[in-house]
Amino acid sequence: MSMLKVIEVLAESPDGFEAATEAAVANAAETVRNIQSVYIKDMNAQVTDGKITKYRVNAKISFMLDGQSAT
Repeated sequence: MSMLKVIEVLAESPDGFEAATEAAVANAAETVRNIQSVYIKDMNAQVTDGKITKYRVNAKISFMLDGQSAT
């Protein structure tokens, strides 16, 4: 049986929700190995003067624990 762990991270980008999600994964990958998937729990945006200035995601990132094999 494979064992996965899930961490929750917050990320933002001025370029959209997809860019914010990519930032979440890229930042997590700096310290976490074997990332398997990302689930977006929540999305929101900051608005200034009637325009969206930052896109934010609350992402759950799952990764395989060391010594486990994917099945």
